[in-house]
Amino acid sequence: MKNQSITNNIDWISIIIYTVLVLLGWLNIYSSSLSSMQDTYEKQLIFILFTIPLIFIVVSVDGKFYEKYSSIIFIVALLSLAGLFLFGKTIAGQRCWYAIGSFTIQPSEFAKAATSLALAKFLSDSQINLKDPNRQIQALAIILLPVLLILPQPDPGSALIYSIFIIVLYREGLPSWYVWTGFITILLFVLTLVIEPIYVVLTALLVIVLVHYRSRLADRNVILSSILFVLITGFIFSVDYIFNNVFKQHHRDRFNILLGKAIDLKDSGYNTNQSKIAIGSGGWLGKGFLEGTQTKGGFVPEQHTDYIFTTVGEEWGFAGSLVVIALFAGLFLRIIYLAERQKTKFSRVYGYCVAGILFTHFFVNIAMVSGIFPTIGVPLPFFSYGGSGLWGFTILLFIFIKMDANKVNEW
Repeated sequence: MKNQSITNNIDWISIIIYTVLVLLGWLNIYSSSLSSMQDTYEKQLIFILFTIPLIFIVVSVDGKFYEKYSSIIFIVALLSLAGLFLFGKTIAGQRCWYAIGSFTIQPSEFAKAATSLALAKFLSDSQINLKDPNRQIQALAIILLPVLLILPQPDPGSALIYSIFIIVLYREGLPSWYVWTGFITILLFVLTLVIEPIYVVLTALLVIVLVHYRSRLADRNVILSSILFVLITGFIFSVDYIFNNVFKQHHRDRFNILLGKAIDLKDSGYNTNQSKIAIGSGGWLGKGFLEGTQTKGGFVPEQHTDYIFTTVGEEWGFAGSLVVIALFAGLFLRIIYLAERQKTKFSRVYGYCVAGILFTHFFVNIAMVSGIFPTIGVPLPFFSYGGSGLWGFTILLFIFIKMDANKVNEW
């Protein structure tokens, strides 16, 4: 069979959406940094220009390369994360970057693509059955290895993104109780912070009893239900210790503000409050490009990075924000659509990883700037300032675009 042209099969819809998002992101960085006399928009333009040869390199490499060398790529990514503890540069209390002259590189942004490749390679093995506990442990180990290296930096925002891989595993056959366990754990944690632990325990007991007696195997589930209740009770009464001894003070402050337990508009709650003011002041149609008073006044800290969406909300209003959200949604749906059309399991799994990572970044960032989620430092893909983030997301996406173009040559 004669190989068809890869270029002719490139998914231009994804590339067009990507290009529009990158350009819109740069315009908002330009607006947010112009009044403060920062040169971030100039640096971001350089980063954008460097993506052009980067894209050509990614798509010129044979599609099978990423599958064949996925393990090596993953190991290199882990070593780059581990090397930060010896050679990393500390910025704002985080040791997340390598300094190269006046520029810095954040390896965790590239580790997401490497982990996606490693997970796709593992799951594409014909012998893999995620109903097998040993295979579950192996799959979870691939996810946890980079997380364990990222958390101590500390960078909880980047570590949080890896939780989306559980959904990918679920898509490939992981038992649903993993997903339910994660959801219930988060719910119990939040409820215990809001109301007295004893009431949460009594509610959990009531739910367990109802589920127990509705089960057809109720007689045989007495011991299991009892063990489950003991574990849940132990977790509930450990929440206070975890919150006060494991979480840092600024994390506790952000959770307390989010849950309405503390109002601090001058310190921990300042960013979120100013972000909500900026977005709300935009109204339906916004104040116009370069006309945002909150943006021009520099009231929102880190507006060109994690809080870049506040510029969209203020200057472009609800209508402009909706357009940006629609572009992201279109990209997510397009990637999922292409993933389902792949001829190999490796490409399909990787496609779902790409969609999951981009969606999680998008969802957490929008929720963060809207005051729905605590501030944890998660950038908005293709919008937030930073070369590492832009290049990391670009590599992540275009590896999949290359795989999709290559499917015409797959048997």
